[in-house]
Amino acid sequence: MNLAVLGGGAWGTALAVHSAAYQPTMLWVRDAQQAERMRAAHRNARYLNEVALPSALRITADHAEAMAHVRGGMGMAIVATPMSGLAERLRELPGDVPVLWLCKGFQEGSGLLGHEVARAVQPALRAGVLSGPSFALEVARGQPTALVAASPDAELCEQAVRALHRHHLRIYTSTDPIGVEVGGAVKNVLAIATGIADAMALGQNARAALVTRGLAEMTRLGVALGGRPETFMGLSGLGDLVLTTTGDLSRNRQVGLRLGSGLALPKILADLGHVAEGVHTAPMVLQRARVKGVEMPVTAAVVEVLRGALTPAGALERLMGRDARAEI
Repeated sequence: MNLAVLGGGAWGTALAVHSAAYQPTMLWVRDAQQAERMRAAHRNARYLNEVALPSALRITADHAEAMAHVRGGMGMAIVATPMSGLAERLRELPGDVPVLWLCKGFQEGSGLLGHEVARAVQPALRAGVLSGPSFALEVARGQPTALVAASPDAELCEQAVRALHRHHLRIYTSTDPIGVEVGGAVKNVLAIATGIADAMALGQNARAALVTRGLAEMTRLGVALGGRPETFMGLSGLGDLVLTTTGDLSRNRQVGLRLGSGLALPKILADLGHVAEGVHTAPMVLQRARVKGVEMPVTAAVVEVLRGALTPAGALERLMGRDARAEI
């Protein structure tokens, strides 16, 4: 199967490195100069400098070339841009090319999830999401990883298995893209919360409480939006939540750690150099939750800290001062 990965960030590069070992794979990057540098150095110096790119991986800045690689039943596309770029990539996709996206979040402004963006842009696309606990660097290095491909289109999920399920990478399937996308989005917000708590040295009890109550928030919102409760006990829910809230490779956790240390958000984002989806997703999560009447106190506290309306200490005081209630 031919594979076209659209987006030359860390995660897109990592998945292309994995795929190129088993099938014809093309990595599309927007910037022609970046593509040339990557071809010359066999390395993505900007986003994934630690791993050499295999000679079998074809790199292009020509979108038409990337689409020709997978058209006519030849293969599938994987969108590996941030959430902000998903609509554009789907809009330019030929209707006969099946597609999965890797981005995790709610679209800034509209508050749409990936499957809702796809429905608005190209309703007839065979489309789904590929998600789960995965740091790009570990995938590129060939360390064991498990992901879930989710779509109402069972054949598309099986295509994802045939394309990517090899050796160190396991692909599970799901017919619940809503639950998978909500899990992938909300865990980024909760990673900011746990990063703040860890920077404040609140202890492991506090971290465990945040992760657990955050999972409850994630599940409530996901079910309200049409996801299935059991999805949040899986790879894209609990699995991704544990990884992102505890792993120091998480960009969202790094944002939280620096916020909790007293740094200003603009400086944090400038220094980070990569997109931290939780920053843009948090207010959208809260927006969708309020429309559905879903209570999300941890998420609300993160939004207030990101806006500068609440200090980390103030957020802690607010959360700890909430009335007692039944857990379930």
